[in-house]
Amino acid sequence: MIRGKIFIAAVVGFVTLLVSSHVFAQADVIEKRQKLMKSNSADAKAINNAAKEKDYATIETKAKEIVDNAGQIVELFPKGSTKGKTKATAAIWEKPDEFAKNAKNLGKAASDLAAAAKAKNDAEITIKVKALGDVCGSCHDAFRAQKYSE
Repeated sequence: MIRGKIFIAAVVGFVTLLVSSHVFAQADVIEKRQKLMKSNSADAKAINNAAKEKDYATIETKAKEIVDNAGQIVELFPKGSTKGKTKATAAIWEKPDEFAKNAKNLGKAASDLAAAAKAKNDAEITIKVKALGDVCGSCHDAFRAQKYSE
């Protein structure tokens, strides 16, 4: 009788541990992706300011940071990472190929902008800054909620 109760308590404890570790893992990945997206936002603002000042080095550096971040986006949205404070919508997991394509497009747009900055080509920088903003906006429109879930 006591062995049965100990066994049940052990099973309940193990299940609780599994569930809580899953919840903490989700919170961790959500925190990481929010940090990455905030970094992209800060980089985009810096790029806009640098474009006004014709600060080509800053444009190139910040655009390359976005390229690096773009390569990490898909892995920061594993299936099931929807619990917690997040603006990620179910469309990310319902349309994973489209989501991955958006991340790839972000990397390409940022890479193109870095190349224009390296060439100090003001006309191309203007075009590429707009293209980068368009890519960000299209992904947010398709895959980001207006308000946090929770």
